[in-house]
Amino acid sequence: MLRTTSPALALIVVLTLALAGCGKQAAAPAAAPVAPALLIASEDLLMLQNNELASGPVITGSVQPERRADLRAEVSAVVLQVLKENGESVQRGDVLLLLDDTALRESVSAADQSTRAATQTQDQAERMLQRLATLRASGMVSTQALEDAEMRRNNAQSELAAARTRAAQARQQLQRTLVRAPFNGIVSERKVSSGDTVQIGKELIKVIDPSSMRFEGLVSADRIGLVKLGQAVQFRINGYPEQQFSGRVKRIDPAANAVTRQVVVLVDFVGPAQPKVAGLYAEGRIEADSAKVLMLPESALVRAGDQTHAWRLLSQDQTSTPTRMQVLRKVALVLGERDGRSGQWEVRSGLALGDTVLRNPGSGMLDGQLATLLAPSPKPAALPVSAVLPVIGK
Repeated sequence: MLRTTSPALALIVVLTLALAGCGKQAAAPAAAPVAPALLIASEDLLMLQNNELASGPVITGSVQPERRADLRAEVSAVVLQVLKENGESVQRGDVLLLLDDTALRESVSAADQSTRAATQTQDQAERMLQRLATLRASGMVSTQALEDAEMRRNNAQSELAAARTRAAQARQQLQRTLVRAPFNGIVSERKVSSGDTVQIGKELIKVIDPSSMRFEGLVSADRIGLVKLGQAVQFRINGYPEQQFSGRVKRIDPAANAVTRQVVVLVDFVGPAQPKVAGLYAEGRIEADSAKVLMLPESALVRAGDQTHAWRLLSQDQTSTPTRMQVLRKVALVLGERDGRSGQWEVRSGLALGDTVLRNPGSGMLDGQLATLLAPSPKPAALPVSAVLPVIGK
């Protein structure tokens, strides 16, 4: 005979079983994952040292040739032919451009005819003066007639000189229809084409000497007192991103710009490294002073917004194994100026002389993470001669 269980007793049994299940399922909290130790070779480390940091005024500007010529039209004429294009090399005296010389040749011909007529007039006046001088010696002509002949001779000489001058000017104008290179160089810009009509003063063509490049920079007037002739300048040029250029201050403009309050400083290149393209933007620093400071390369710095830090290694007790345990520490840095010569940054605080940091830190490292510094591998021992040379007789 079955006995029916009361509802209250059933509820108690269910709650008891549920509590027992929860107690079995409850377990200790999971341990936080531990980052594995890094393996670091000696090539990955960098020890802080004092390096020389050059400081001085910033200089910005462009690279321009010292020898450059903007050739302009000296006569009004039509362009017949352009013989040189942009980028072509030229020698001094080479014809770059031809202008129509038809009208000028007519002027030369007319000037030559005037010269011949003036020459004949002067010769005739000279002969007449000589005859009257002979007659005046015998008393056959008056003194007034002799003086009139002498005046006509003088006027004829003046007319002849003026005619020769006009002929020389006409020939000079004719020569100006041939636009020639003033020095050895390269055509940098052609302003006209065949068929163009040019007036006096019109730009025709530009020639530069690429071997005479210099840095034409600007320095703020409030720092111009630090700039001296002969000071070294380190700068970079757009278009040559991986190259550092060196120069020396050659000339300082004695007057500042009235609007920008900047002073022009001319810098000559030092060494064989020189750009061949004019007009490129350049920026650098004049080495007015230098000091020994702690410096780090850009590769050792980790930047996050306005914050900069590095990964420093702290040594642990040396173990019996051929490896040494290290601890990574994230160190906030305060940086100073950047050395334009080496590209390194001045470290003003955060690290000290002799500290060891990672040369190229990764993105997955944690503060306090262990690191294993691998011992340098020993050099392989040299094999004995008997193991290298063949045995004679075998």
